[in-house]
Amino acid sequence: MVAAPGGSVGDGPEDTWAQRPPHDADDEVLAETFRSMIQHPDYPCLGARSVVNRHRASVLVLPRLGSRDAAPRLLDGLRRFAADTDVDEGFASFVVIFRRPERTDEESFEQLLWQQLQSIVEADSAPWSREVSDDPVDPHFSFSAAGTAYFVVGLHPDASRVARRAPWPTLVFNLHEQFQNLRAHGGFDRMRERIRSRDSELQGCPNPMVEDFGDASEARQYSGRAVNAEWTPQADFGDTRQDGQGQ
Repeated sequence: MVAAPGGSVGDGPEDTWAQRPPHDADDEVLAETFRSMIQHPDYPCLGARSVVNRHRASVLVLPRLGSRDAAPRLLDGLRRFAADTDVDEGFASFVVIFRRPERTDEESFEQLLWQQLQSIVEADSAPWSREVSDDPVDPHFSFSAAGTAYFVVGLHPDASRVARRAPWPTLVFNLHEQFQNLRAHGGFDRMRERIRSRDSELQGCPNPMVEDFGDASEARQYSGRAVNAEWTPQADFGDTRQDGQGQ
């Protein structure tokens, strides 16, 4: 069944955390559906719940995932988000909901996710964040837009991991800096273990793709699909930036 507040999420790929609104629903309806999903009592990511409860989620709704036409709005939104966010005030996320495609398998979603990230990089003239690598296979890789580093979380209706299911294809951009701040204050390990425990309990097994930053490239985690050790994303950020430079 489809989850309702206080209910549970089924184990089929058609089951998500919140009822899908009509396709032509207003942007705010889609945004509120996302917030309701995160506030579900069983949703495992405590950081995401904190973001929503403290009104620290900026939501943008766009027509189609993987569209080159979406890149300017995405880049502008990320630039504004980074400028307006004070990481000392707690976690914040830039959430992008796409109306199309309504359904897709995991490999297709992964391809569209990287296609979208590639289009942002190609539209971006700012240098890559110096905090991280621009090589998606490097263990110190993080995505960068307008000079700011992000950890990207992809969600969609047909994700095999229950925690990655959402009514619409969605990309969540989390500031790399906020994880570094949490580490510096000694709270990162505790929160990480609580989230992993909740996710394992929900799914019935641990997430095989979870790695700590610096152990393996976080790019492997972006789409939520389980991939093998030889996997590489269909993206090349170092050679396609407007200024012709990577990190």
